[in-house]
Amino acid sequence: MEPVDEDLTPAERLEELLEEIADALDVDTEVTVTSEGSDLEARFDGDDVAVLIGHHGATLDAIQHIAYRIVFRGGGERARLTIDAGGYRERRAEALRGIADQAAASALRTGGPVALDGMSALERRVVHEHLKDRADVETHSEGQEPNRHLVVAPVV
Repeated sequence: MEPVDEDLTPAERLEELLEEIADALDVDTEVTVTSEGSDLEARFDGDDVAVLIGHHGATLDAIQHIAYRIVFRGGGERARLTIDAGGYRERRAEALRGIADQAAASALRTGGPVALDGMSALERRVVHEHLKDRADVETHSEGQEPNRHLVVAPVV
């Protein structure tokens, strides 16, 4: 990989970086980057983006983490960067919301806490956000990375 051109905007640096990653992995994909204020969203689209997603989005999360470090290096204002591939993030969020609802129902039925499988911070946030407005259950995270998991418990 070539050094990132510091004269480019963050959106241009991100697009260049993601195209280099796709080329290095020999993935035929189109990269689209949009910006809203200082926040950036990028998307890989194509037939073989699965290699960019990895198991439960682990590769995609790693690409997003590295991209954030490269694109926003040097500090400055904090911005949000989200990278998706073939709509994976929304499909996974929908599945996580379903898992959260099942865990809440189980916690209420049994009267005890329900521990979910380990998940990334991004995935835990989806579950926390989905259940935060419910008055009958509460959520919290336990454990240490990479085995940190979320617990759904009835409010007593």
